[in-house]
Amino acid sequence: MTSKSLKVRIGTRGSKLAVTQSRMMQQRICAALGHDLAEADDVCPLVIITTSGDIIQDRRLLEAGGKGLFIKEIEEAMLDGRIDCAIHSMKDVPAQLPPGLVIAAIPEREDPRDAFISHKAARFEDLPHGAKLGTASLRRQTQCLFKRPDLVVELFRGNVDTRLAKLEAGVVDATLLALSGLNRLGLSHVAASLIDPIESPPAPGQGALAIESRAELANEPWLQALHHAPTALCVAAERGALEALEGSCRTAIGAHARLVADDLDIVVEALTPDGRKRFRREASVRMTGIGPARALGLELGRSIAEEAGGILALPFG
Repeated sequence: MTSKSLKVRIGTRGSKLAVTQSRMMQQRICAALGHDLAEADDVCPLVIITTSGDIIQDRRLLEAGGKGLFIKEIEEAMLDGRIDCAIHSMKDVPAQLPPGLVIAAIPEREDPRDAFISHKAARFEDLPHGAKLGTASLRRQTQCLFKRPDLVVELFRGNVDTRLAKLEAGVVDATLLALSGLNRLGLSHVAASLIDPIESPPAPGQGALAIESRAELANEPWLQALHHAPTALCVAAERGALEALEGSCRTAIGAHARLVADDLDIVVEALTPDGRKRFRREASVRMTGIGPARALGLELGRSIAEEAGGILALPFG
């Protein structure tokens, strides 16, 4: 079967950002299959799948099963053969995948930083004492409380537009969102300032997309055409740390890797759920491939876990 005879069904969540990201990849998959972009909806149609993470809006995901809730139903559709691949935000992908599924391609990364958004202050540091910060991310909550224990953190679920509307209505004084999502939605102008990714590392994989498929499709040329090796190296290191720290929505983990000449530099941190204690590691390694990148992340994550001694995960209940 030639690439031009293939039909690739792409699974995605139905949020505005998810569909925007998936349409970006749909165009690239269509081109990789040798078709005119006008044929994209026929050659590689989007299949919208509602996930548990989309339905649950009244509590943190950690109370309902963790970040995997954003992709569970999509993965089930892939394993059942209803779709051929899925486009995820890499930061939503758990460290372990179900048997039979793989991350087949990682496109070039967008800006991984967090954006600070507020009508009360231009920078996070300038928020007034006792200000309300809206977030559903345990990592963002603990990083902010570590620096500013006076802040009041409010649960802030919903898509980007919903969160911005709540901010505009004065429900909270500030929030943090991934700059990559704002950029893809054409909303980068709402950022008052950007968070230093070394001082406060973003979620592992933030800014990157993951194209997940069944294992037997992983080496298909149309998938490999979307793969960006430098991004994959950095993501491997960050997800190594995530794996070592048993990363979930119950553990506040930040990791930021970057290529500097022939070296990969990475900073990893984890914080206690109350934001009072922070554990950090930084390292650099001469880059020779995915294996050493992942090994470095694993090493730093294990070192943090050993030092922390079991106080990192938010308890159940």
